Amino acid sequence: MILLVVESPTKGRTISRFLGKNYKVVASFGHVRDLPKRELGVNVEKNFEPKYVIPTKAKKVIAELKKEAKLADEVILATDQDREGESISWHLAEALNLKDPKRIVFHEITKSAIAEALKTPGKIDMHLVDAQQARRVLDRIVGYKLSPFLWKKISKGLSAGRVQSVAVRLVVEREEEIKKFIAEEYWEIEAIFNKENKNFSAFLIKKDGKIIDKLEIKNKKHADEILVGLENAKYQIEKITKKETKRNPLPPFTTSTMQQTAANKFHFTAKMTMSVAQKLYEQGHITYHRTDSLNLSQSSLIASEEFIKKSFGNDYFKGTLFKAKGNAQEAHEAIRPTYADKTPESMKSELEGAQLKLYTLIWQRFIASQMTPAIFDSTSIEINGGNGYIFGANGQMLKFDGFLKIYPMKFSENEMPKLQEKEILELVKINPSQHYTEPPSRYNEASLIKALESHGIGRPSTYAPTLSTIQDRNYIAKNEQKRFAPTEMGTIVNEMLVKNFPQIVDIEFTAKMEKGLDEIAEGKDVWEKIVGDFYGPFAKNLKEKYDEIPKEDLTIKTDKKCPKCGKDMVDKMGRFGRFYACTGFPDCKHTESIIKDNPGAQAIKIDIICPKCKKGQVVAKKTRRGKIFYGCDDYPKCDFAAWDKPINEFCPTCGLILVETKSKKVKCSSKDCDFKKEEA
Repeated sequence: MILLVVESPTKGRTISRFLGKNYKVVASFGHVRDLPKRELGVNVEKNFEPKYVIPTKAKKVIAELKKEAKLADEVILATDQDREGESISWHLAEALNLKDPKRIVFHEITKSAIAEALKTPGKIDMHLVDAQQARRVLDRIVGYKLSPFLWKKISKGLSAGRVQSVAVRLVVEREEEIKKFIAEEYWEIEAIFNKENKNFSAFLIKKDGKIIDKLEIKNKKHADEILVGLENAKYQIEKITKKETKRNPLPPFTTSTMQQTAANKFHFTAKMTMSVAQKLYEQGHITYHRTDSLNLSQSSLIASEEFIKKSFGNDYFKGTLFKAKGNAQEAHEAIRPTYADKTPESMKSELEGAQLKLYTLIWQRFIASQMTPAIFDSTSIEINGGNGYIFGANGQMLKFDGFLKIYPMKFSENEMPKLQEKEILELVKINPSQHYTEPPSRYNEASLIKALESHGIGRPSTYAPTLSTIQDRNYIAKNEQKRFAPTEMGTIVNEMLVKNFPQIVDIEFTAKMEKGLDEIAEGKDVWEKIVGDFYGPFAKNLKEKYDEIPKEDLTIKTDKKCPKCGKDMVDKMGRFGRFYACTGFPDCKHTESIIKDNPGAQAIKIDIICPKCKKGQVVAKKTRRGKIFYGCDDYPKCDFAAWDKPINEFCPTCGLILVETKSKKVKCSSKDCDFKKEEA
């Protein structure tokens, strides 16, 4: 019997369908060894030797796997093809005392891919294991050494991390940019012309042959001066340029582009996208989903060509090879469907909901990447208004849809009337308009992942956990537009780290560290050296800062008195934001929530008296995951809570307060009452 070990039961069941009776597929249920939870687990005096332990939840699994391994003639490790997967295989080999286990890798869970992998088994790649080990040790050192420093100097329960702290810094610095932003006034001059009962617009683009900058017309006075210069003007077409323009398809998905597109299109969090993609991969529907490669297998290119030509005709096929980035990890493929001809329509019987949505996106993106560009007929016109003023107008019409046939993307069509050079145009009106520059947008899931990737921070497997971690730790929070703002605690921690541990939150240093991990994976460097080069200066600086930095005094005196014991209340900072606390602590443990109307606030008043206690006010709060709920501001005295927003109306049937659902429908707040307000 041949024992084949994978991480998950779902993946195991899919692979089992392709193997004979002489194979037995079992699951390790993820990692089987890790660093201990309650200690550093890294011997910094002994070349950073990690102390690995078998977690309690994995002990039973290991016992079962040992039994199976003893009965097997051969053990094959078939964990995922990235550094994390390689690390799991190595830990399995160590925990099961396997002498020389075979290792197979595959990009997709299909019969042909598994058969091919079994023909050419290899050994565990220790370079990949070492790269993962280095990341784990570095993250453990930073987390376990720096977090207690934050507890002592700011507040208990805080944490810091190599990648997470840089992500928080990006959000904090974007918020600072927004606060410092000063809007600049500028004006546009639009001319509306008519030809054959059809109006079209042109905008002032040049003066005396020089292009007018966006911010050049600074105020109404300047705009009025231009209008004077255009009085009694004759508008003549000076130049017409017609050409074909192409819009090329986007490359197939990498992890980050999949996460960004799913966030923009479906409002999926990065964590949700990866969870759904994991299921699709394990069921054999898509290739491996943790990748930064744009490579496509030869068989997938042939299959896509056959499908496109058969479905849309030869004119729609181009076939494009995309160049991978310099830091793309190992010999991975882009994310694509395992079978080009399994259209989303044909998969509706197997998939639904989020899985079908994401599969459709992946399938469309892959097939579109091999199709021809979309072709537009573009027209640009220059119109002379005299006194050196030139107006410009542009139009475009879709000539050939190409990849747009299956991959919908926004584009505008603007058909220009039939015009000729030297033609005099009929002016309908001149329309000057005032505008102001806008501050940079706050990051959302998609743009923050894009920023991390563009700076070379993190890798495909780290984007989703990084975003989840900094939200769970209340360093950043989503507003109602699903954009990130730093919390007060996030801002304080970031300031502390930037001032005292600049390397930890330095974008270039963190990116350089990622490159170092890549070099370990490629066998170009040794993991202990990379860790050692970091640890020496870090440990020295940390020791100095313990002595130098006083504890942040984040307590603010208030006029409030404790309703329980009568002593003064103070405004304190806790892990999840500010709160009022009694100075009589620990004898009196009374606390109250604080309501502040700011981007990282914990609660916002909605001017409704609590329907339960009739004393407190209902406030909108956020869970640790950023989901909005409604509760009483006198919590914990009053435990009123609701997912739907209470309104100042009461149920005519039972008398309880009415609530407004996310879909703007009004119903009774009682689960036992089915009253719903009819829409007007």
